[in-house]
Amino acid sequence: MNKTKRKIFEASMKLFAKKGYDATSIEEITATVGVAKGTLYYHFSSKEEIFNFLVEEGMKLLKNSIDIKIAKADTTLDKLRAVILIQIKIIKKYEDFMTIVLSQLWGNEPRHIMCKSKVVEYVKTIENIIKEGMDKGEIINGDASIIASGIFGLTCSCLIYRIKTEQEIDIAKLYKEFDNSILRGIVI
Repeated sequence: MNKTKRKIFEASMKLFAKKGYDATSIEEITATVGVAKGTLYYHFSSKEEIFNFLVEEGMKLLKNSIDIKIAKADTTLDKLRAVILIQIKIIKKYEDFMTIVLSQLWGNEPRHIMCKSKVVEYVKTIENIIKEGMDKGEIINGDASIIASGIFGLTCSCLIYRIKTEQEIDIAKLYKEFDNSILRGIVI
């Protein structure tokens, strides 16, 4: 991604997270980046395309990070620990991105549907780890879809914790708490 496209991407992400998609205009994006509309349209054909690119790239980063880490893990528990740690790190480092995705899960507009499908696709990755662990007898039997959704949802609650405490996310502290509370209940 070239420098200008990256600036458009980053400015859009900040504006979408702060103001919401609908309240953010192309004019605000170009003013924030300091480029003409023509330059923006050279890189992206519309605000919707910027949004789609943002979600695609962010979810790809999250999924690729998980895939790399779980490939190195031996047990289901180690894989789930990797998932939780990476999700906390992604939420801390890319809070604006996660705010956007989570805020767009409800509704029936194309961007809502796209966000839903990307989150469902990602949660399916966690679900597959859960099923594998159940098959190996490493974790309790249960509804893998519910457990996977719960792991995703609980780690996303880091954002609520940060808002409530008005403190930066302490990755080690949250990871330890999630490891103790989430994983303890499903390990055999």
